[in-house]
Amino acid sequence: MSSRNAGGSSLDLSSCAREPIRTPGAIQPYGLILVLDPATLTVNARAVANPALVEEVGDPLGQPLDQILAGTLAHCGPVLQGLQQGTSHFLGAHRVGSGGYHHTVAHRIGGDIIIELEAPVPGEPGSLEDLYPSIRRFMAAIEQAPTTQALCEIAAVHIRELTGFDRTMIYQFDPDWNGAVVAEDRNTVLPSYLDLRFPESDIPAQARELYRQNRVRLIADNQYTPVPLVRVPAIADAPPTDLGPAMLRSVSPVHLQYMRNMGTGASMSVSVVSEGELWGLISCHNQLARRVPYHVRTACEFIGQILSLQISVKQRAVLVEERIARRAIQVRLMGRMAGDTDFMAALGRDQRNLLALTESTGAAIVHRGECILHGECPSQHQVMQLVQWLTAQQMDGDIFCTDTLPLDWKEAEAFAGVASGVLAISISQIHDSFVIWFRPEVVRTVRWGGDPRKEESAQPLSPRTSFEGWKQTVRRQSLPWNDVDRDASLELRTAIVDIVLRKAEEMAALNEQLLRSNKELEAFSYSVSHDLRAPFRHIVGYSELLWSSAGERLNDSEKRFLDTIVESAKSAGTLVDDLLSFSQMGRSTMGQIAMDMTALVDDVRHKLDMEYTGRAIDWQIGALPKVQADPGMLRLVWQNLLSNAIKFTRDTSDPRIEIGHDRNDTEDIFFVKDNGCGFDMRYVDKLFGVFQRLHHVDEYEGTGIGLANVHRIITRHGGRTWADGQVGAGATFFFTIPFVTGDHL
Repeated sequence: MSSRNAGGSSLDLSSCAREPIRTPGAIQPYGLILVLDPATLTVNARAVANPALVEEVGDPLGQPLDQILAGTLAHCGPVLQGLQQGTSHFLGAHRVGSGGYHHTVAHRIGGDIIIELEAPVPGEPGSLEDLYPSIRRFMAAIEQAPTTQALCEIAAVHIRELTGFDRTMIYQFDPDWNGAVVAEDRNTVLPSYLDLRFPESDIPAQARELYRQNRVRLIADNQYTPVPLVRVPAIADAPPTDLGPAMLRSVSPVHLQYMRNMGTGASMSVSVVSEGELWGLISCHNQLARRVPYHVRTACEFIGQILSLQISVKQRAVLVEERIARRAIQVRLMGRMAGDTDFMAALGRDQRNLLALTESTGAAIVHRGECILHGECPSQHQVMQLVQWLTAQQMDGDIFCTDTLPLDWKEAEAFAGVASGVLAISISQIHDSFVIWFRPEVVRTVRWGGDPRKEESAQPLSPRTSFEGWKQTVRRQSLPWNDVDRDASLELRTAIVDIVLRKAEEMAALNEQLLRSNKELEAFSYSVSHDLRAPFRHIVGYSELLWSSAGERLNDSEKRFLDTIVESAKSAGTLVDDLLSFSQMGRSTMGQIAMDMTALVDDVRHKLDMEYTGRAIDWQIGALPKVQADPGMLRLVWQNLLSNAIKFTRDTSDPRIEIGHDRNDTEDIFFVKDNGCGFDMRYVDKLFGVFQRLHHVDEYEGTGIGLANVHRIITRHGGRTWADGQVGAGATFFFTIPFVTGDHL
């Protein structure tokens, strides 16, 4: 990583982490910055990129707000005095002499008010509304994205389309703050960095914190000459002015050299913040200098915030589902141990779930000198040596976890193939008793953007010059353990200690686990409600306000844009509501009673009358039996299935919907059959998944959650769901309700 910069002078990278990046004392040369005293609104410091402007309108230094720049900012006084600490406010566009209209933003930070006036970019959009079609295309695209990876790929394409940069990358941080390029869109001007990793030192901690606070940063030209911040004599010796929130803030010479070494003349970053933490960056590069206009940056920031919310929701949903799956395994293991004084034998009778609890390939149970192995493990002798070593370690809360055991303990080299990763819980305060899970060595090839270890002696550290892919083979390391693995193991420890060894009340611990599961689902519901509902309400509300205040001045296209905004936001709100209903369905208490299916179907059908007003549907309803089930949940099942049948026969000339029943030795089988548009059986496995749709939303409305709810409800009743269909010939949906003893006689 050591080299000298192009001019021959050295730049000390070792001090990058301590460099005063918030207080550079200069700005980039694309406008001007004024630093005001909050009490008097007098200019205490200024940086003006164009010296002719000072000659034209006078030097603002030491002048009050109403006299600077020919009084163009005089009316902003009340807004500036009301600005809260740590906030920013867009003041609009203001004419600055012959320099044209400058985009004006005020920031309140520390003991200063900072006003930055950014010079316009020739040909820039007149307003954010001009960019709305691009934003709308992005929002439509992410609705179909099934994974976080797909979200990132879509964002990379749309940001590059908006900005015109040569290369746009989505850069994700790992737990050690190394970064990896997980998605990329580019032309052929700059090379691909896809899948390359970059060391933590490339973006030091203080820079990451600034990225977290300020969502957008632009360096328009790596060869720019900084414009110094000039102060009035009275504050000449005061602490440096914090320019952290200012877009025009000058950047580190080390970073400019880094850009030159990388071959990028301009760069822009948009922060991706998930759950309040910096998840990654949307990083844009251009070979030549390039300024991105204010409104384009605002659109990119908006896309970055949407991407952040979507990533948060998807990651939270995956985490909650994973925890619930592990909890189900936990319950099965607890069921094995309940009432059995020999917990080692009880766990051994369910080896599959014991290993699945932490997604391991082997496990050892060591208690009172006895060692029982399950799956792929070191030998008993090696495990007992490991126990002795574990006993000597400082365990954090009765748990020890590593994915590099051979690096931590040399003797583990002998069995690295089966146990490079170890997760161990102590199950006794008296004996050397452990449950230990093992993961094998996984030999991986990691591609770095340059050799992260490379150092040239006799030269001071400077930005590295090589960004060629450098391959590192990682050995003696397993797949990492995550929080879900650790929590699952600790919950098992609680079960062993409290339920088996101490013979505590079995149901108390079980209820505790279920309560945690409910709290996680409630937290997920709150996150969705809080993070997604409010922005959509704001979009609808402000769009309607804009319609009421400026509707007469809008042309037909602009009115259509507003209508589309409101419609899209309301549709997204419906999606959120359906998602919340889906998450709540998994934790609702079931109250099973004897219920008449015929009466329930008739009631649901009549309540759906409004959905097919004016259409003559041939309803064929056979005799349906009584079943033992939760009436509220079964009502939702029939409501979803019948509503779908009504919807998908909408374009059929003679619509017919049949509801029937069959029975086998163990369950009642119900079906809803229609002669509507049907579906392709190649995609039948997708039908009951969340957000899975086989028809475009423009053809048939819906969010793709209804059948997922049907599947979840029937599964909770112990039943099955499946479907049969043919394109253009209709579809049949089946579900079953198992017999309760004696109810089918």
